[in-house]
Amino acid sequence: MDTAALIRCLQQAMANNTSKATKRIIRFHSGSEYRSFLRKLSHQSDSSSILKWIKLMPLVSGFSCILPTEITLESFAGRIWIEKDCKISFSPSSQKMPAIENGIPWGVQQVKAPTAWSVTTGHRVKVGVIDTGVDFNHPDLRHSLLRGINLLHRSKPPYDDNGHGTHIAGTIAAANQMQGMIGVAPRALIAPVKAFDHNGSAYVSDIILGIEWCVRNGMDVINMSFGMKSRSKSLLGAVTSAYNSGVIIVASSGNDGKRRSVDYPARYSQTISVGATNKLRRVAPFSNRGAFIDIYAPGDKITSAWLRGNYNEMSGTSMATSHVSGAIALLLSLRPGLTPSEIKYIMKRSMQPLKNSNSRKSTGELDIMRMLQASEKL
Repeated sequence: MDTAALIRCLQQAMANNTSKATKRIIRFHSGSEYRSFLRKLSHQSDSSSILKWIKLMPLVSGFSCILPTEITLESFAGRIWIEKDCKISFSPSSQKMPAIENGIPWGVQQVKAPTAWSVTTGHRVKVGVIDTGVDFNHPDLRHSLLRGINLLHRSKPPYDDNGHGTHIAGTIAAANQMQGMIGVAPRALIAPVKAFDHNGSAYVSDIILGIEWCVRNGMDVINMSFGMKSRSKSLLGAVTSAYNSGVIIVASSGNDGKRRSVDYPARYSQTISVGATNKLRRVAPFSNRGAFIDIYAPGDKITSAWLRGNYNEMSGTSMATSHVSGAIALLLSLRPGLTPSEIKYIMKRSMQPLKNSNSRKSTGELDIMRMLQASEKL
């Protein structure tokens, strides 16, 4: 492939001040062509300005950039893949209501996490939470946090300016026994990966960079409490690379109440797809359901940590996903060598049947004690 010609196209695009432009992801068919592109780029006199303009994504052998609409790169067809860098937003069911929390939330109780704490607390299992960041000053999270990364402003810490990421982190690993709340795996470590802005929006390219950061920094689990309707080959490539590296990816199925469809990336087989239940152990009305769901967990009216040391009640498959990520941290603390496929197998074998006659018998709700017992038979 003539990577020099591609670099010339990028230089022309940089010089083009057209108002009509699209954010795109460009991936090379092979790692060798991507490396050739990087080598030739480094020899360019304006390489530093190009690198400021594009985001490199080694995990998928590609990059993202904003290209004028009239630049199609058709001459490189067959050697590169091009797709729109779509925006992802949190599902609208995640409405917040002020709440007070003291002790163990109902969802943490329902999945039987407290019964498991005499055996495992998730000690030092690392969970990457790709979200809006986290409130580093929250008293329930102070001892559960790693530094993480802010992909939107690399020079700044991943402070949460939305609340969603703090809520997810609280369910996974809050640890304030005296006056706050306790999460599913209170001694697990959360690495906040800020890819979402204050409105709860992110580009696919930033999600990919978040996955790449998690793989490179040795995360055991990646929590993805978000979803999109369209399929992204680039996102699939990143998820597959993480899966092949032994990282467990847990993703929310979506809040559209659909019976035969779930959001991406939960729909990819390399993830653990999570639906939401309520206190009655029934599928929550807003939750997507059906054959693509791997497991259900509490997701209705979940109270967890919020900004400025507060608490909020939220509903959504996002909340269910964080329960499952915490459960996997408990399991990995006991059995650190388990692969993503083994963990999915254990979870699916140990679920509690749902209290809903219309649900598939092969799908049930998370039960941590049954999960730990099933892992002993593997």
